[in-house]
Amino acid sequence: MILTTWVAKEKLEVLNLTDLKAKVEVDCIGVFCPMPISMTKDGLENIQVGEILKVEADDPAAEEDIKCWAKRTGHKILKFEKEGTILTFFIKKMK
Repeated sequence: MILTTWVAKEKLEVLNLTDLKAKVEVDCIGVFCPMPISMTKDGLENIQVGEILKVEADDPAAEEDIKCWAKRTGHKILKFEKEGTILTFFIKKMK
């Protein structure tokens, strides 16, 4: 899947969402709120701006929690997948 972001008729970035490469992966399987948020925050602290963090979680609350947290803190969720009980986020560090 290829996603192109447009703002004010200017092409900003083209992302091939099938080829996302995470710099760091965080495994939150088996942990529950608030740990997925805390572990995601720690993961983002270990990468540079523009790099991608992959987070996997199985806490049902993590879907809404991580999406809201990323928006509130100014990071960008490039891709979200849900396969069975496993939630996978690809988050781009924006600042």
